[in-house]
Parts: sequence; C-alpha cells; structure tokens
Amino acid sequence: MNKHHYALLTELLTKPTAPFREEHVMGVAERTLRIAGVPFFRDPIGNIVVGCASRSHYLRLVRERNREPLRLFIAHMDHPGFHGVHWISRQRLRVKWHGGSPIKHLTGSRVWLATLNGILTEGKLDRVHLTKAAHGIDTADVILAHPLTGKQPRANAIYGAFQFRAPVWRVGKKLYTKAADDLVGVFSIIDTAIELFSREDKKQPPFLGLLTRGEEVGFIGAIGHFELGWLSGAPRPIVCISLETSRTLPGAVIGKGPVVRLGDRRTVFSPNHLKVLTDIAQKILPKKHQRRIMDGGACEATAATVYGLPAIGISVPLGNYHNQGFEGAPGYRRPEGPAPEFVHLDDIEGMLKLCQGLMQENLPWTDPWNTQQRLMRKNLKRHKKLL
Repeated sequence: MNKHHYALLTELLTKPTAPFREEHVMGVAERTLRIAGVPFFRDPIGNIVVGCASRSHYLRLVRERNREPLRLFIAHMDHPGFHGVHWISRQRLRVKWHGGSPIKHLTGSRVWLATLNGILTEGKLDRVHLTKAAHGIDTADVILAHPLTGKQPRANAIYGAFQFRAPVWRVGKKLYTKAADDLVGVFSIIDTAIELFSREDKKQPPFLGLLTRGEEVGFIGAIGHFELGWLSGAPRPIVCISLETSRTLPGAVIGKGPVVRLGDRRTVFSPNHLKVLTDIAQKILPKKHQRRIMDGGACEATAATVYGLPAIGISVPLGNYHNQGFEGAPGYRRPEGPAPEFVHLDDIEGMLKLCQGLMQENLPWTDPWNTQQRLMRKNLKRHKKLL
C-alpha cells in the first residue's frame, strides 16, 4: 500500500463516528473526492453518492440502455456508539447506545466524546445497563475525565464510543483501531473511484459508490436510498457490491486475503454474480483470497436483496468485531470486554484489487456458468452409454 493510500486510510480511521453522527468521516470523504475530481453528491437521506454529480446525473446513468451492468458499491460510515441523552451533572452524562457492543468489563471503560466540532473530551462508563437480550449496551452514564470549560454543549449534540491507546496504530501489517468497521469499506470505495476517474479516456465508468449512514441500527441509510425509487425499473442491469469489515470466523482468517462473501447471517447472495466475483478472485488473487458465508453479522447486501437487486459481497476479516474482545489485542486481554478492532493491510489491498477487477469490461455477467455447462455436457456424452 503506497503512502497516499495509507494516509487516507489512517485519516478515516482516526475520525469520530457513530450511527447518525458520521459528519467527520463525510468531511474527509468529500474533501478527498473533490481534490481528486471525482463527482459526488448527497442524497435526501444524507448518504454520499460517489460517481455522479447530481440526482439527474444518477438517473441518466441508471436509465442508460447499456448491457454493461452498473456496479453499485456500498459501505457504511458509522460504527456502534452512543448519543448523549441528558446531563445528570456537570461531569455526568446519561447516554443511549446504538449498535452492538461488548457485554463484560464495561464499568470504568474509557470512552471518547465528540461533537460536530470534533473530539470534546474523554470519560469512563458507569451504571451500564444491557439490552433485554443482553447482546449489548442499552444505556449508561459517562463520567467526564475533566470538567468542561465554557458553555456546556447540549447533551444530544454529544456522541462517542470506546477509547483505546490511540485512534489507530500499527503492529507489523496489522492495524489496530477504535473502528475499522466499516471505514475500511469506505476507504475502498473512495480509492476505487479515484482510480476510475483518473483514467485518461475520461469515459463515464459503470460505477456508483454509496457511502451510507446508520447501518449499525438496521441498514437505515441503504434502505432510505432504495426507498427513493431511483433504481426501480432500470433498463440496464445493476449489481450491488457490499464492501464490509466482517467478524473473523473459521475459514475467514485475518491476513489470508479478502473474503468472497457468499452470504451473511440473513441470506445467501446472487449465485450468478458470485460466480463472476469468484472467477476474478481466482485469477488476480490466486491462493490469496478466501470464500465463506460470513454469518457473524448481516450487511447491506441483504438490504439490496430485499429490494430485488442482485447483490454480492467482499469482506476484510475483522478482529474484535464491534470492539468485543474475541481475539484480544496487546494490552486488551479481557474476554468479551472492550478491545480495539484490527485488520490486516494485505487483506485491504486484496479488496482493492477485487474492486478494480469487478470494473473490467465485458465480464460474463449474463452467462457466468457457460464453461461449466460445456464441461457437464461433455461429461454427459462420455457416460451416456452407461445410462
């Protein structure tokens, strides 16, 4: 990974984010795209649409009569975290958690707090209450480490999540961070867009990126986008490609390459389109990719499937999913307690290569099984006399 890619990736990983509080990630994304000359705009939901400058541009691209499928890459800009609810005192804030979380060793855990203006201060969790199903935090108090100077911000202007030794740090080729899910996917879409729009031919690529909000509480940004109806009745084929940072599982090992995601916790993905992705992975990443149903969670490919769009997925295996200490980390060894997420740089580079591979022209989208069908017919002919 060159220094420019690495700088963008680590900048995104340092930014504070939580469901519906993605503004700092959005600022980096939009600034980077603007400098690179990549068109983008915000849809009515607040998602960033990459590859088009406006709704009318988007609709022209979707409604173009073209046999080349439009690739819609999707990644989300949020990560589980809390919103302030009300001040109990000058140094104690009641908060509501949104998304998954650790369930043990929570009292006294360090958290950062931010507003629209950036990082505000840090604090510690107290009086933590889990959800009824005990799958994560419901509410808690945050005790501020230091009294705030000046005017106290409104409680609901504050958000935050777990704090570790740094927002991001590197050990070998592993990146440890407060939130890799799904800022790695956001980085991959931005990088892919820059590569496509920097080509000399200046031809409009069959590409759209969708950087979504509020995924951690049920794909809210993606659902809102699909509900706009902009993709309904499109005369050209469309394939949705979820880029995720997904919990590592047996058969999906950190450092062994990106995962061709066959499905998630809720559904399997489009077999025809997966065949195209599988063949690309075998060609450009031989023995450096993995294939698995990543059912440790669900992703936005499920939302696309629900709305009748063919969907596939690529995942970077993730350690300590949603900051839960499943795999542990240096200095964070308490099982199921707060721990930094971590990913491997080789896996991220592999995801970038798969994204670029999927943008090749004239891939066999309409007949991906042709070679296998010919082999089956040949085998049938050879054995027909035995029937």
